[in-house]
Amino acid sequence: MSQAKTNARKCAVQALYQWQMSGESLSRIETYFLEQEYLKGAQKTYFSELFHGVPKQLTEIDAALAEFVDRPVEKIDPVERAILRIGVYELINRLETPYKVIINEGVNLAKDFGAEGSHKYVNGILDKVSQKQRAVEIAAKRAKPQN
Repeated sequence: MSQAKTNARKCAVQALYQWQMSGESLSRIETYFLEQEYLKGAQKTYFSELFHGVPKQLTEIDAALAEFVDRPVEKIDPVERAILRIGVYELINRLETPYKVIINEGVNLAKDFGAEGSHKYVNGILDKVSQKQRAVEIAAKRAKPQN
């Protein structure tokens, strides 16, 4: 994965967190991120896809999470919730990105922004969601002979 996409995910986590906590409009938060140059070094189109895509598919994303989390989605720490929502969005919509890359990016986001040890929780949940959302990809990978 490119550093610009990683940076887009980092900005998306921060922007989604702000949206979850403040209830401000997406356009206002996005404008703020653009004006403050937070997106410098980030792939802006990918940031925009994540930032607008997650709220647009929130019901589907939260339903996918609810199946595997140990509490109501709204009770998950807001930072972890933003990270998990981005991961599930990517698992559903970005089929060209390998599921292991999405999980790894989520783990790294949790290490950067989450509470101590939250990366383990994020890893476990995204792994379970990926087994359902990407079952065909995982089965093909397992069936492929190892060199």
